[in-house]
Amino acid sequence: MAFSAIQPYQYVAIRLPSDQIQVEQTVPNTLISLGKYGSFRTNQIIGRPYHLTFEILDRDEVKDGRELRVVPAAELHAAALVEQAETDEASTPFNETEGGAATPQQPPKTNVNTHDDPTNQKLTMAEIEAPKQNSTGSGRELIEKLMQSHTTLDQKTAFSLAKYTLRKHKKFLKRFTVLPLDVATLVDWMFADREFGKVMEMRNEAVGLVGCWANVHAAGVDEALLANSRPSSRYLLVDDTGGLVVAAMAERMGILHQTTLEAESIVSADEVASDPDDQDPPTTNQPSRPNRKQHLTAMSAQSNTITLVHANQQPNLGLLQYLNFDSNNPNASHPLYTHLKTLSWLQLLDPETDIAYKEPDAIPDKELATMKSNRRSAYYRKRRRWERVKSVVDETRAGGFDGLVVASFTDPTSILRHLVPLLAGGSQVVVYSANVEPLVELADCYSTARRTAFINTLAEERSIPSRDFPVDPTLLLGAMIQTARVRRWQVLPGRTHPLMTGRGGAEGYIFSGTRVIPAEGKVEARGRPPRGKKAKAEESTGVASQKTVEQELIDSVEDVTMQSPAKRQKVEEQTGSTTTDGVPVRFERQVDEENNELEAQQAAEREFIDSTRDESGESPLEEEKAAELVVQEAEEDEMPVLGPATEALKKEMDEKDDVQMSIET
Repeated sequence: MAFSAIQPYQYVAIRLPSDQIQVEQTVPNTLISLGKYGSFRTNQIIGRPYHLTFEILDRDEVKDGRELRVVPAAELHAAALVEQAETDEASTPFNETEGGAATPQQPPKTNVNTHDDPTNQKLTMAEIEAPKQNSTGSGRELIEKLMQSHTTLDQKTAFSLAKYTLRKHKKFLKRFTVLPLDVATLVDWMFADREFGKVMEMRNEAVGLVGCWANVHAAGVDEALLANSRPSSRYLLVDDTGGLVVAAMAERMGILHQTTLEAESIVSADEVASDPDDQDPPTTNQPSRPNRKQHLTAMSAQSNTITLVHANQQPNLGLLQYLNFDSNNPNASHPLYTHLKTLSWLQLLDPETDIAYKEPDAIPDKELATMKSNRRSAYYRKRRRWERVKSVVDETRAGGFDGLVVASFTDPTSILRHLVPLLAGGSQVVVYSANVEPLVELADCYSTARRTAFINTLAEERSIPSRDFPVDPTLLLGAMIQTARVRRWQVLPGRTHPLMTGRGGAEGYIFSGTRVIPAEGKVEARGRPPRGKKAKAEESTGVASQKTVEQELIDSVEDVTMQSPAKRQKVEEQTGSTTTDGVPVRFERQVDEENNELEAQQAAEREFIDSTRDESGESPLEEEKAAELVVQEAEEDEMPVLGPATEALKKEMDEKDDVQMSIET
């Protein structure tokens, strides 16, 4: 909160003894009524600190025109201190007398024999209503009479007595506490005393969750540091809650509460028309006027901004008036005057058809000098409005926003279709809905299956929007839906249960996702080879090691190129390579040796197969067994089974099998 004391013409929250919230404006020289608790003058609380508890005095107790009394903290917590003392005494089993002897204490009280009976209270309704109707009657005196006339009061336990006393204090004491009006208090007041459906039944837990998932934060106040960086903390917003989401985001960004109430810094929308810009430029013949503080330009901030997209001619921001900002007549001293930007859907999607986006006709300076002051002021006012609208529209259509928050009754799919492309990579998208059905359809539009189908579709056949792809599913990742509704419980030993005074209503669901930039072209990902293909891995390892050895030999050859010819010849003999002008050649000697070993191995294989064929005879069965024996022995000797001779033998065996099968058929 910007102010620690109550300021005039501001809205404050008044908490009554019944824990209800009442929102009032502190207009000087007026009267604020609290219903059955009485009334008081606003001048009695203006200038006082917040969070003080006041008590409305009776007429006979009023001194020097002071109708209120500040209740001290000791008196506020007296009941709690008495209850704690009684609890401590009940926990001591024995009491010591003056002689030192210990006497057993009475057993603790219970509510076993206590029954709710109207006859326990001896005062009648007429006797109770009489002090309330009397102008000099005090709430404390009435509570004392009720306590004294209760016949079973001494049978109550400490907890039961404190609960009974607290209930009477809330009902008859004329006390109230003045609190600063923030977003959480505003939501509680709307929930209890206003039409909660106008704010889409958005509770405090939902408001906090939207701000967290959207990563709403302030950009900072270091102008020198921000001057060298791009604009940050720029958020897109679609708000159909009357300004509640705008207020919640502005509070997180530090631009909700104004920090000054100086009269000379306040420039309203009507006063802007009478600024020096409205009149012709000063000439040398005109007398100079005293320097006047230059007014701020509306919607001129570059960082830490909220851009609101609305469907009507003017945005619906009625709840912001309780936070001292009137959108119809904005105050230039309020941070939202420069940090809140608004534009319509027409201006965003088709700005050329909007009248406010069209540039007004320019009038020469000579003609302006001859015009009347009111017409000249109207001309400058139109020019400034056009410049403001054009700047906001062009900036929004350029994109690069850091987040998107949607709380609207409109189909979220149609909203995200146009606004998600305006976000920067890594931005968060949050959509709130009172019901889960619209968000389920939205999550399906950004599902993995739909994204895969979209990628596998030919680029010529892709159409957005279409029946299968209402939005581009490749722009969002990590889509999920969640809800978080707080339910109050009474937690006591043996008496734990949810409070029966809770109010129903919609649950409230939140959709969240992350904006990503799709990669252009075909993307291939290669991982580790499967475990079953060890041979390929070993082969690749052997090739790599062979290349490494070869590279080492080449490096050694290159190192000796600058040495003497004798040493160079010695290295060439060891490596089996020659060098021509210092350039290494292929290792031909090593290749020849490998070829000779392979030819010798194939010759031994042919000789072994021929000897086996001579011993096996001409029977096809025996020849088949001989072939199997060849394969088995070859595997045992680690010989290549599919050599040239083995392939010829296999081909001959296949031809014999075909002949045998044709004979049998």
